[in-house]
Amino acid sequence: MADVHATAGERLRLDKQRYTEGRRAIVAALVAADGPQRVDELLEACAGLAQSSAYRNLAVLERTGVIRRVVALDDFARYELAEDLTEHHHHLVCEVCGRIEDFTIPAPLEADLEDCLDSVASRFGFDGLSHQLDLVGVCDRCRN
Repeated sequence: MADVHATAGERLRLDKQRYTEGRRAIVAALVAADGPQRVDELLEACAGLAQSSAYRNLAVLERTGVIRRVVALDDFARYELAEDLTEHHHHLVCEVCGRIEDFTIPAPLEADLEDCLDSVASRFGFDGLSHQLDLVGVCDRCRN
């Protein structure tokens, strides 16, 4: 994994932004998290960060490529570090509670998936740059 804080600071500097205490707290919370986080979860992890500041900081961090928004099936956006700051992964998305969990697949299977997606892209005259895979279903908590 890249030096997340150094990379975040550099990306913010390139956008003429400062790596403030609030932004650093959000990035640290996402580093420590076990998956994409809702704003309320980030606020809980970042003691003293005001909700209005959190939203402004998330917008700046997203715009500068430090974090990305993950779309779920409920009304809550979730955020995670940009993939180039962590590792390539996919998501399990619960259609009942909206919970999102990260997962990776073995490299040979990932390569097969890339080949398949490249073939689809080629068939449509599309230049694919990356992919995101969300497996939608029901998590173990909701199933039980």
